[in-house]
Amino acid sequence: MADPFGFMKYPRRNDTYRPIFERVHDFKALEETLPEEERRRQAARCMNCGVPHCHSGFFYGGGRAVGGCPNDNLIPEWNDLIYRAEDKKAFERLTLTNSLPDFTGNVCPAPCEVSCNEALNGQGITIRNNERFIIEQAFKHGWVKKSGLPVSRNGIEVAVVGSGPAGLAAAWRLNQLGYSVTVFEGSDRPGGLAMYGIPNMKLPKTIVERRINLMKEVGIKFVVNTTVGKDITADELRQQFTRVILAIGAGVARDLKAPGRELNGVQLAVDFLTTATKAVVANGTAATQRLAGKKVVVIGGGDTGNDCIATAVRQGAADVKQLEITAAAPAERSADNPWPEWPRVTKYGYGQAEAQELFGDVITQYETTATTFNGTDGQVTSLTTSKVKQFQPIAGTEQEMSADLVLLALGFTGAATDVFDQFGVNEIYDGYNTNVDQVYVAGDARRGPSLVIWAIREGRLCAEAVAQSITAVAAAQA
Repeated sequence: MADPFGFMKYPRRNDTYRPIFERVHDFKALEETLPEEERRRQAARCMNCGVPHCHSGFFYGGGRAVGGCPNDNLIPEWNDLIYRAEDKKAFERLTLTNSLPDFTGNVCPAPCEVSCNEALNGQGITIRNNERFIIEQAFKHGWVKKSGLPVSRNGIEVAVVGSGPAGLAAAWRLNQLGYSVTVFEGSDRPGGLAMYGIPNMKLPKTIVERRINLMKEVGIKFVVNTTVGKDITADELRQQFTRVILAIGAGVARDLKAPGRELNGVQLAVDFLTTATKAVVANGTAATQRLAGKKVVVIGGGDTGNDCIATAVRQGAADVKQLEITAAAPAERSADNPWPEWPRVTKYGYGQAEAQELFGDVITQYETTATTFNGTDGQVTSLTTSKVKQFQPIAGTEQEMSADLVLLALGFTGAATDVFDQFGVNEIYDGYNTNVDQVYVAGDARRGPSLVIWAIREGRLCAEAVAQSITAVAAAQA
């Protein structure tokens, strides 16, 4: 595969981040791409592995963590094709499993890279960047649209509720198979998490819109500003469509029910990020001064918390701090966290790096939570923090921290169950089907909060399960 000695000849080079003091002044894309010649050299670093670990997802940590690619992407094959400049074949290999590489090529944390065999003694192969190169070549040459067109239409209509990565992947696959697909979205624009849950600098909305527009061109219909139970009923969907896929995500945000939670300025992270991205879509990518002079505290240490920090910085915040209830990860792998598992070590996100550079102080306080939100005239002015032990506050460690805005980035608890209730769904099976024969569930709505690549896998396999069920019914009736 590729150049057998490429990993020794060429050092790893990632697509580079723009300099901090440049990028904090806008919401434009963080990354700049390498020249094509260098990208092909990076693909040449893919080793001729006897047993590659990158393209086969494996579970550990009680089944809660995954190494390798959970979507079983054929990574060594398309790396070899990039190296050989056979980009159309690389695109065909990549999209056998991943219908939305334009999304994952920008935002996937790439567990495949740390499970790469070269990462045992090196840094692994630049898989995510290579994936993005392939899909950009495909859009440039017009291959994507052709790949989404069905050979023929079968006249069967399927509804997809939710237009996040799982819903889009399901719609794309069903359309390829000849079904007529209508996607229903509660928001004003399709895209779900990809549109409003991920900031523009990580996933430019022009990329999301490009994908949606192309899906329309190949025959997929989108109905926005439409909520099940409000604008259309579950019964209406079941009457109008042969199958219904619920891909509504796991959008119920975890809250922090501390005294003072009702104060203005204490806000869920998802609402903050949605408002910020809507402003970017409407007004452009220039940074704003919406938070000029304001002190911001982000509670939560995951990707969403990091996105909140970066967004607050671009909105002109005077200071940003972060509270994380867990302990800081070690600097190096522990003995119980061997390769090819994801390394549980200290890492700083792009937003943390920006805040650290701008404000100079320690940004993140570990093993710390908020116990009370304090305010004046209904507006938050500070919060009382406490150190924790086993996630419980330790008496006597309380401190007061000034804040004009507190963002709760505590993750998500699951899907909105009212949608399931309207369809009468109370059991979801391994085959994506439910106790209601006509209704299927995919993505985070089925498996809980997870990675975009998981959602894409779920959508694709759910679509194929739907197609198989329709075929089986038709055969039984013949």
